[in-house]
Amino acid sequence: MTEVEPAGAELGAPAQLPPSSGAGRGMFGVQGTGDTSGFGGLRRRREVELDSPRPFGGYFDEVVDGLEEAYPGFADAIERVVVDRGELTLHVVPERIAEVAQTMRDDPALRFELLSSVSGVDYLGSDGRRLHAVYHLTSMTFRRRIRLEAAVTAEDPHLPSVTQIYPTADWQERETYDMFGIVFDGHPNLTRILMPDDWEGFPQRKDYPLGGVPVEYKGAEIPPPDQRRSYQ
Repeated sequence: MTEVEPAGAELGAPAQLPPSSGAGRGMFGVQGTGDTSGFGGLRRRREVELDSPRPFGGYFDEVVDGLEEAYPGFADAIERVVVDRGELTLHVVPERIAEVAQTMRDDPALRFELLSSVSGVDYLGSDGRRLHAVYHLTSMTFRRRIRLEAAVTAEDPHLPSVTQIYPTADWQERETYDMFGIVFDGHPNLTRILMPDDWEGFPQRKDYPLGGVPVEYKGAEIPPPDQRRSYQ
């Protein structure tokens, strides 16, 4: 049955979810201010189930079965298999991420030849491993896409580098290190790529200050979002 949008709803406006959906207003508690960060209009969806049930649908079952057959340590390396929003994510034990990536690339039944992106996520407030590295893999042979995800703690944020497997990870791992502080062991030159070499802290961690950070090369200061000009 087709859902009908309420009368008067503006095109592009955030969906109004019922209270039972578990939606939250904003990400930083910002309401009714001149926030220019864009976070104030976000709505959180229900939490995804820990593990998605089979069948996953589409080619997802074939990919998971292919990895399980090709990689003997599958049961110990794969923590969760999640299908959400039409995408497949394999949550991998941190120490095994390079091994799994190698199998995803080399096995003839998988052939994920391209690592298109390495990025980071900070789930501040979650227990233990709040920093997640996310790897977007593409099979140009079979025209498929999946994600690998590995989580580490802020106190010990170490992951094996995959640069020897996917050369595209070189600068992507550097950016993830620079913004989130995830250390990729074995990277050939893990230095900052966006911030100055002597910069303290990691700007995309959720506990990093939103504003008021001194800007060394201009002698200025960035005001917090609620004090910036609101563009109408």
